[in-house]
Amino acid sequence: MTVTQAAPLVRRAGREPRDNRWAVLVLLCLSLLLITVDATVLHIAVPALTAALEPSAVQLLWIIDIYSLVVAPLLIVFGTLGDRYGRKRLVLGGFVLFGLASAGAAFAPTPLTLIMARALLGVGGAMIMPATLSLIRQVFTDRRERAVALGVWSAVAAAGAAVGPLIGGVLVGVWWGAVFLINVPILLVLLPAAVRLLPESPRRTERPWDSPSAVLSVLGILALAFGLKEAGSGSLLPFWASVLVFLGGAGLLVAFVRRQSRLTAPLLELGLFRRREFTTGVAGVLLGVFALVGLQLMLAQYLQLVLGDSPLRAAVRMLPLVLSAVTGGLAAAHILPRIGMRATMSGGLGLVALALTPTLSWGVEGHPVMLAVCFVGIGFGVQVALLAASDTIMSTVPESRAGGAAAIEETAYELGAGLGVAVLGTITTIAYAPALPAVPGVSAGGMDQARQSLAGAAHVAREIGGSTGGALLDAARWAFVNALHTTVVVSVVLLSLTAVAVAVLLGRD
Repeated sequence: MTVTQAAPLVRRAGREPRDNRWAVLVLLCLSLLLITVDATVLHIAVPALTAALEPSAVQLLWIIDIYSLVVAPLLIVFGTLGDRYGRKRLVLGGFVLFGLASAGAAFAPTPLTLIMARALLGVGGAMIMPATLSLIRQVFTDRRERAVALGVWSAVAAAGAAVGPLIGGVLVGVWWGAVFLINVPILLVLLPAAVRLLPESPRRTERPWDSPSAVLSVLGILALAFGLKEAGSGSLLPFWASVLVFLGGAGLLVAFVRRQSRLTAPLLELGLFRRREFTTGVAGVLLGVFALVGLQLMLAQYLQLVLGDSPLRAAVRMLPLVLSAVTGGLAAAHILPRIGMRATMSGGLGLVALALTPTLSWGVEGHPVMLAVCFVGIGFGVQVALLAASDTIMSTVPESRAGGAAAIEETAYELGAGLGVAVLGTITTIAYAPALPAVPGVSAGGMDQARQSLAGAAHVAREIGGSTGGALLDAARWAFVNALHTTVVVSVVLLSLTAVAVAVLLGRD
């Protein structure tokens, strides 16, 4: 059902938010889809983007990653601001900013301009996202209906992250900027629909808002990510300086947490983490998305630059991941009441680890059916686990604290996505560079560029051409596959440990 189809239902049902709840869910899910697509839409577009703007390896990681890394800390900020000044007002402002930033990103002339536009996209997304969960908590007061609504929400969140590469694969064939420009007409439809459909939320203006906490959280996460990326590549700072930046970011986050524990009205409600179920749910979300989004970026490059797929063909080959993620989100709403929270979340994470294991085989790329089966297991398992985690988080807090809980959950989503790209991307870079030996006939400068990324190696190989270019590309592909295997091993270990921890920490439901 589209927003325009939902509008007559709203008029017949009256103005009460509960009467409009399904129409509101449609609008919120469309908004969420727009935001989550942008987190991964560039994964397939990396080769085309590299050819058009020629970013360095670190600039490319920032172009992809800055969106999630800006969204993550700002979700806490805008989650509390939504509780204070009204969620609807923030959503409308977020739509406007998101549209303007999309237009700016589409026509960005340089990598730095694109990074700045993507950062503004992150601000707009952070204004919208907390409302999608907290408004669901507001309008769906029945626990059973709320589980269904969260199942739809979770499926849409996964579909957005998973379908992003598919949309990117289709649009990048026209022009790489189209992956951003497509947002503008969609927002022109969503904005008036949101004005009409979204309910007003209670405003709690008596609650103070602490700006130093907001600054500490944003700077801390960005410094942490910057130090991590630079430690892996060393393109801007020496290794020791990168470590200092990383430690400085960690120190800012420690100061943020300590400040929250002293405030009577903190931005991050640390008291929620005293509930074991809440903490376990947040950890499940963080690590599940960490593995999914980080690996998705690596696999998208693998399909195009190692197997030689076109952007569209690579996107189609990842389609089982999309469909299984949507199916998993919808099925989890029915699985959860039958087998319980612990079995659902732990089993989902364990399934992802199991589905990733066959990708460690060197011959799996020659068996597309086996690769598709792996994608199905990954998508389904992640979504089952995320729905269980989401229901755990939102069911352990009263409605008055829904905004804070929603902000924490969505922060875990975006932080997981950002750190997944940062950490797994850095591990891949660290393992890739030394595995690429010098190729006869390639200059030292060409080898330096080739060792920055597989996309960089492909660019150098095209410029050189001939048998030398082919030899460089073959060596780079082998090095990338070797690095990808290292990344998969890290992901499998993390997911397995998380599954075991969930089984131990969560009580029987």
